[in-house]
Amino acid sequence: MTKVRKVKRRKTYKVSINRKRLRNKLRKLPDITCPQVKAAWDNKKSTRMNLIQMGLSYDPNKSLKIPNAEKEIVKNAKQTTSGGFVVTNVNNKKQNRVAKKIEVALALEENAKAPRESMFRLPNGQVQFLTYLMDKYGDDYEAMARDKKNYYQLTWRQIRSKINTFKGIPEQYAEYLVKKGEIVLENNESIE
Repeated sequence: MTKVRKVKRRKTYKVSINRKRLRNKLRKLPDITCPQVKAAWDNKKSTRMNLIQMGLSYDPNKSLKIPNAEKEIVKNAKQTTSGGFVVTNVNNKKQNRVAKKIEVALALEENAKAPRESMFRLPNGQVQFLTYLMDKYGDDYEAMARDKKNYYQLTWRQIRSKINTFKGIPEQYAEYLVKKGEIVLENNESIE
């Protein structure tokens, strides 16, 4: 009985759906945010063909195959039973398509290798807590762990790692050193 209901439900006309808009939405290509790919994109070709011509992979599972132990064992067994001869198909119909727009892949690779500026910052509350501990205790991490403002009951090793992280952020740590007076700026320069 359930099959009849499902079929009937599928065939009912839904007034609230604009079928023309839905069809156009399905035909529409996805928005391409990468400028290199967007410039080389050809709307007359399929997504797979566009990516192949740019030298990019459409399906990474096919281009980077993970070795399968079971297939290797079967292959070795076939070799031993056939006396060391390997049977291969001579008429391989697949064509190796050469990328015509290889500059897209090269531009993407160059962009990926470009150095990036780290945008990592600690929250202001955490910076205030760490600077308070550093001002009061210096490098005595065990005393920091026993401090009354250690609400989250951080261990001395956790505090040490947070302070090392804070010291690894040049903008915030330099600002702390300027306020403390260990770094003196000339002519009221900015910290950067």
